[in-house]
Amino acid sequence: MKKSSSAKHHAKPNVAVNRRATFDYHLEEQITVGMVLSGDAVRSIRDHHVQLKGSFVIIRNGELFLSNLTLGAETVANIKLLATKKQINSLERAKVAGMSIVPVKLFGDSRYIKLAIALGRGKKKYDKRLTIKHRDLDRGRG
Repeated sequence: MKKSSSAKHHAKPNVAVNRRATFDYHLEEQITVGMVLSGDAVRSIRDHHVQLKGSFVIIRNGELFLSNLTLGAETVANIKLLATKKQINSLERAKVAGMSIVPVKLFGDSRYIKLAIALGRGKKKYDKRLTIKHRDLDRGRG
């Protein structure tokens, strides 16, 4: 069945996906936040020259920052993320409770560039082995 061209414009295409996040963490609540970027960073993201692997979110002075984002050949130190105070307070409480804030997906083919972040609890080594086992079993069936 063909999709109409108008449906294509409303979808949020992923520019970058952090596949390592689902392997290293049990992901829970997910929110979408905006980003404060310069023109060069926007061009790199729109051209898909971005990598989320190894990046993480920190909370400093009541604000969210994305660290270690790879844009092109260089690693950007800190990018400010735009979220509501209520969302930031919720994330801060979860961080105190021992959870990590992990960047999951980057959306950027629309007018705005957005980042999906999730709360995650780190997996143990045996959890990772179990994930690999299930993935291999599913691959064998398909």
